[in-house]
Amino acid sequence: MWDVFLSYSRGDVERVRPLVRALRDGGLTVFTDETGVASFAGISDTIRRELGRSKALLAYYSAAYPEREACQWELTTAYLAGLGEGDPRLRVMVVNPEPATGHIHPVELRDARHASADDPAALVADVREHVARLTGPMTIREHGGQGRHRAPEPHPEFVGRLSELWRVHSALHAHAAPLTVGRAATRTVQIRGMAGIGKTLLADEYAVRFEAAYPGGVFRLDGRDYDASLRACGLGGAAPSLLRHFDGVDGPFLWIVDAVDAVAQERAPLRTIAAMAAPHPLGHTVFTLRSRAYDALGTPVDLGPLDDDHARELVGGHGALAEAVGGHPLALVLLGRALQAGHRAKDLYDRLHARGGSLLDALAGDDVTAAVVHDVNTADAADALRCAAALSPLPVTAEDVFRVLAAVDRVPQVVAGRRAGNGIAELRTRSLLTPAAEPADSPADGDRWSLHPVTLHAWYQHDPAPARTEALRHAALRTLCGHREPVTLALPGSRREVPVSAAPSESERMAAFDIQVELVTRIGVQELAPGTGSLREALSSLKSLIDFTRDTLHTYSVRLEQGTPEGAATVQSLAYALINGTIRPFTTTWHPRLAAYEARRAADLAPLDHELAWPEAAQMRADLAALREPLLRIAEGLADISGADFGMAAAG
Repeated sequence: MWDVFLSYSRGDVERVRPLVRALRDGGLTVFTDETGVASFAGISDTIRRELGRSKALLAYYSAAYPEREACQWELTTAYLAGLGEGDPRLRVMVVNPEPATGHIHPVELRDARHASADDPAALVADVREHVARLTGPMTIREHGGQGRHRAPEPHPEFVGRLSELWRVHSALHAHAAPLTVGRAATRTVQIRGMAGIGKTLLADEYAVRFEAAYPGGVFRLDGRDYDASLRACGLGGAAPSLLRHFDGVDGPFLWIVDAVDAVAQERAPLRTIAAMAAPHPLGHTVFTLRSRAYDALGTPVDLGPLDDDHARELVGGHGALAEAVGGHPLALVLLGRALQAGHRAKDLYDRLHARGGSLLDALAGDDVTAAVVHDVNTADAADALRCAAALSPLPVTAEDVFRVLAAVDRVPQVVAGRRAGNGIAELRTRSLLTPAAEPADSPADGDRWSLHPVTLHAWYQHDPAPARTEALRHAALRTLCGHREPVTLALPGSRREVPVSAAPSESERMAAFDIQVELVTRIGVQELAPGTGSLREALSSLKSLIDFTRDTLHTYSVRLEQGTPEGAATVQSLAYALINGTIRPFTTTWHPRLAAYEARRAADLAPLDHELAWPEAAQMRADLAALREPLLRIAEGLADISGADFGMAAAG
């Protein structure tokens, strides 16, 4: 029998060897493996046997550890062994060589005290103390229990979602560590993402790997026909009968409801979906859905495309195919199966981009692309998607859509703006647009959106009005040519910025005017006389100015960016200087100091009197006065754009 089964990433082998020597020199028996584990279903007999002969698993939880599938299988096996004995930490110990703990999953392990490899003597003592409390080796649970409500079988094409599996489990069990997660838990998770991104597969794989955590059973229901699913599980009837049924189950159960937002094309009320949650306090609920409109439903786990390495794995290492479908799991699986059937990668790549019927539909034997754009069911969403398709692979903004609609439909700007905003919002809510990556030297502001290649491919197959698409495409290209901001086009192996200059747009002039009006009336530009006013109110005023500025930029679809130092001042560069260069350094310095002092105020002392007695009040007032000059310069820059100076030149 081993005292310790040492689990570690193969990249950490040099760092682990001194730890192994220290443990063995301390009188502990240690098993180490050099081969790894390929999959749960194929876990080697040696690993299974030696885990079953070990008292505990010691995980060397480096930043690379969560990325190693073998490590995760070993950890999960030991975790479930402890869970079967009442405490998942009983059979798992963690050595954390990193300065932070955010990479550690599940949450129960993050909540535990972690040993340090920097002090081998203390580590050996901790391990010896822990294993001394264990009376025998861990019990390894075989996959699949008895009974009617079993989890599905492991899926051979599940790759690259190990961290998401632990995120799901940690969210479902966050109630076990409220101090770590900082909130009370609902035991409900919503797995969100576009069609075909792997939501159902992740939920099923979670049920497979963590079935032992739910002795009450695994129940899988279809949100598209919830009542029929209940009857199929033998659970038909009213809520009281369901409660009575689960009063008699042997421990927690897992309640998976798939495609809950597919009950109707229109957005279903939150109460309709919430009513499908587990009908008993012992239940842990997993919803899968495309919509991002139900934040109150449960902890979200958002799925994006697979990373390059795992995407290539599904298509036999063919990078061009993986890139062509943007890491989309369903498309990758279909292409991978075609490769295994003998199709050539080049032929598949050419057919994927050919006009006519979709290769993905042909490979699936079904119209799978229709599901991808199923939720584009309003005119505003369809037009926004057409504009995004015309600009792809460049990101699209609400202002791009606004300009195109105003030019093609010749409607008032307020109408075009409202339609553009509605369309972008609908696509974003339904996971059909995702935030575009900003250039490294520009802070992300969340108002540029990317269209996934598979969504674009599906839209080409199911666009109900191709003539409308062509008209919007022409207008979009004219808009792009007249665009005043730098545009970044992502090409294989390189990034190229193409700056095009133009005069400020009407939206920018209006944004400059609104920010300018707010700025010149604030404390900071308007001087605060010595001994007057409230420092707390001054801080609050400046903080609200940050919020107002960001809201204004969003209203007029203006990005927040630093701008180029050699170029003329823009609304973006002035807003960046206002928020990040002027106000935020002041509030970051003085808010915690003032808050700490305010916390010591006696109950019978007026807040203003308490503030006037603050030893640091004079220094804060001096720093506040020093803001006036940079704020005036920003106001003057905004005046150059808006055309209204409000007498600022004389005031300066």
